[in-house]
Amino acid sequence: MKYPNLAIENIMTRRSIRSFTERRISRADLEVIARAACYAPSANNSQVWQFTVLHDREKIAELAAAVAGALGRGSDYNFYKPDAFIICSVPRDYRLGREDCACALQNIFLAAHSLGIGSVWINQVSATCDNEKVRAVLDKFGVPNDHVVWGCAALGYPEGPSGWETEKKLSAIHFVD
Repeated sequence: MKYPNLAIENIMTRRSIRSFTERRISRADLEVIARAACYAPSANNSQVWQFTVLHDREKIAELAAAVAGALGRGSDYNFYKPDAFIICSVPRDYRLGREDCACALQNIFLAAHSLGIGSVWINQVSATCDNEKVRAVLDKFGVPNDHVVWGCAALGYPEGPSGWETEKKLSAIHFVD
């Protein structure tokens, strides 16, 4: 299908990627992606979030292992072995953090896709960020102790086609004129 412009095409063709190659993402591309997160809308333009960018596979694996332990998962749990991992966190007492992080993560996913980089939302850190072992790793990586994690982005070059041609449920659209 032909789309009216590149922005719409980027939105319509982006899909979650769960298998990444070993190819490294450049620091320049990661900076663009992280910067795009900062341009997301936030309630009252509060911008209280922090984006912690991990670009070291061993550190990503360390966090994945802590999360796996907290969830009772096996040692093969690995966030799909991404090249980079972005943690979106906000102060615990900020009541619209989940919404702000969702907007920021969408910007991350779209920016990554526009650069040919795949992405997938990782929720499990949200569910475990208060676990003692997970929190110790988050502290080590500079996620503020008074922050809660509302979502993460695993990033890497896709191992195969994205499957963007997969039909979406357009029956969810309901117009009232």
